[in-house]
Amino acid sequence: MKDKKQTYFGICVSITLLILANQVVAASLITAKEAALPAASGTLATRGISRGPAVKLSSPEADVPVSSPFDFKVLFEARGEGKIDPNSVKVVYMKSPFVDLTPRLKPAITPTGINFSKAEVPPGTHTIRVTVKDLDGRETNQVMTIVVNK
Repeated sequence: MKDKKQTYFGICVSITLLILANQVVAASLITAKEAALPAASGTLATRGISRGPAVKLSSPEADVPVSSPFDFKVLFEARGEGKIDPNSVKVVYMKSPFVDLTPRLKPAITPTGINFSKAEVPPGTHTIRVTVKDLDGRETNQVMTIVVNK
C-alpha cells in the first residue's frame, strides 16, 4: 500500500513540475513608472556609413502596434571578418534620465542578438537605443521605436 501511495505522489509531483516548466512567465522590460518619465531631449547623432555591426529589430515590427507581452528580438550581424562582442551590448530606454535596460536583458543577449521572450511593456510609444561593438571595437548605435496598444 505504501509503494502505491509513493508512486501516486511521485506521479503527481512529476506532472505538476512538467506543467510549471511549460508555463512561460512574462517579464518586465519597461515598467509603468519608467514609461511615465519625460522623453529624452535632443537627437542621437550617428555616422552615415559604419563598419560596425548591423543591428535590426526583428520582433515586434518597428512602429507597428503590438500587444503586451510580446517577444523582443534584435538581430546582430558582424561585418566582414568581425565578431560581435556580447559583453559590449547596451540597451537604453530613451527617457530623462536614461533607463539602462541591459541588466534585465543580460540573460537574453548572445553574439547573434537579443531574444527576450514575453516582454511586458506598458501601452504607449517607446524609444530604445541598442549599442553593440564587434571585437575590433567598431560600434553601432541603433534607435528603434516600439508601439504598444492600450
